[in-house]
Amino acid sequence: MPYDDSPPPTRRARPLSVAAALAAVCLTAAGCGGGPEADGAGAASPAPGAGAASSTAPTPTGKQPEPSGTASPTGSSSDSSSGSGSAKPLPKGPLTGRTVVIDPGHNPGNRDHTREINEKVDIGTGRKECDTTGTSTDDGYPEARFTLDVSHRLRTLLEAEGARVRLTHDADRPFGPCIDERARIGNEAKADAVVSVHADGSAVGNRGFHVILPAGVKGGGADTSKIVKSSADLGARIAGHFVRTTGSAPSNYIGGNTGLDTRNDLGGLNLSTVPKVFVECGNMRDPKDAALLTSASWRQKAAQGLADGITSYLKG
Repeated sequence: MPYDDSPPPTRRARPLSVAAALAAVCLTAAGCGGGPEADGAGAASPAPGAGAASSTAPTPTGKQPEPSGTASPTGSSSDSSSGSGSAKPLPKGPLTGRTVVIDPGHNPGNRDHTREINEKVDIGTGRKECDTTGTSTDDGYPEARFTLDVSHRLRTLLEAEGARVRLTHDADRPFGPCIDERARIGNEAKADAVVSVHADGSAVGNRGFHVILPAGVKGGGADTSKIVKSSADLGARIAGHFVRTTGSAPSNYIGGNTGLDTRNDLGGLNLSTVPKVFVECGNMRDPKDAALLTSASWRQKAAQGLADGITSYLKG
């Protein structure tokens, strides 16, 4: 699937010890204070222990612009998709021999399969809906479209470094996968890192990105004891590089300005046996953040920030 380089629609936590790592990176950037800012983290994420699903996206009121066909600065993405490795030989690089799973939040087809995605699945500590439609900007730019575009860009950047990259889906199925299957794909790939790409749907004025880390959870089929520390390291590195590359500040409404939040209610994290984080790249319901999220050039920066954080983590 090509990059989405179409013009945007017209404008129609708990802080952890790893916060120190973020602070160190921020000191070399422009600073972390203020500024722009299924298992979806949804609207404003609840405190650990509280459940919440992503906001339901409204149906776009106008025709979405046609893709322009403009190539990304990094080149076109490979044809690898969910359940498969890269379709072409990878270059040798610092990530040769490493496997990264990218989980594009939601699926554009979810809105047409509400009955299926509302079916509950086991998340280890209870049951939760298979998935949600995700949120959107007020002008109808869907989170599911955003997450696929950033995921394609991220895949290309990581493959250029030699990584084997797999997507949990590539809009190549009618809906889903469900949150338990998303976790299982990363586990079965024995991924060195899994990153779930999202955008939030919170109130106007709430701006910035945050990285969601798995809490210590043990119950039923969930046991995150072996991945809490490594996931926190992965999340802190992504947060620091995201600040530096995008210029966006950590969330001003979640995580105490650290850009980090810890949750125990997300099945995609609870069921993971490999290092995994969710990244909420910004708030689609805030006009200023929406202007960034709908910009192809900013999405390239977001993908670069994610790639730099993942590479930093994998290289140690």
